[in-house]
Amino acid sequence: MMRYIKLVNFEINRFSKIYLSLLLITLVSQFAGVIIVTKSLLNDARDIMKEERLSEAAYITNYGGIDFSHIAHSLFFVGPIALSAVALIFYIFLIWYRDWFGKNTFIYRLLMLPTSRLSIYLSKATAIFLMVLGLIAFQIIMLPMENALFNSNVPQALLNEMSTYGITKLIPILSLIIPSTFTQFLISYGIGLMIMSILFTAIMFERSFRIKGIIMGLLYCGIAAVLFLAPVLMEIGNFYFYPNELFGLMLAIGIILTGLSVWLGSWLLKNRVTV
Repeated sequence: MMRYIKLVNFEINRFSKIYLSLLLITLVSQFAGVIIVTKSLLNDARDIMKEERLSEAAYITNYGGIDFSHIAHSLFFVGPIALSAVALIFYIFLIWYRDWFGKNTFIYRLLMLPTSRLSIYLSKATAIFLMVLGLIAFQIIMLPMENALFNSNVPQALLNEMSTYGITKLIPILSLIIPSTFTQFLISYGIGLMIMSILFTAIMFERSFRIKGIIMGLLYCGIAAVLFLAPVLMEIGNFYFYPNELFGLMLAIGIILTGLSVWLGSWLLKNRVTV
């Protein structure tokens, strides 16, 4: 267990500089966005009121108030979230291939460690999952502060104030990464874990069989996707499932695919992958 924890800590430390850079970019971009977009919105509102000779009350009646959704839909806000997502998806591949193609071919030492190769497999998956949760936690901490800054910069007469919970419910990208219920959290991030385990297994196919492994990995991803979406595809045809039945089927398939992917990936790493 201690070796597994050390491996997780080691993998996180290897990505720490890029990870901290993502956090800093998110912090600076989103707070800058609050200030810049708010100033732009207020200038536009004043220009309209001046041109149409409207009072603040008349402006609210005609155009509605200014709320945080304008900030949340801006590139300043969405951009760093998308950048972080792309970086972590890319790292799913980099966390393995860096060990083979790095300067010192680190995989030689890693696979010779006196620990099970399953621990190596799980440590990499755990490191990525913890970094995802860290980014989400960071966003949850920043959001109330960004909302408070926005509310303080907009005149009360023009402000359509939103709660932090209301923001996460109404903004699609936030409702996706910050589920409103624990059940939704388990579903969203359970699917994420399933996809990561499938990609890990595809990488193990490639590392085990090289060119043939690429084809095998792509086929495995395709078959897994079809199996997971099978209940939905069946509904498009003549089959009908009640919502609870559809959820139960997809949950069961997801658990089976995740377990199968972890087992198959670790088996390939143990028995087929060589340095």
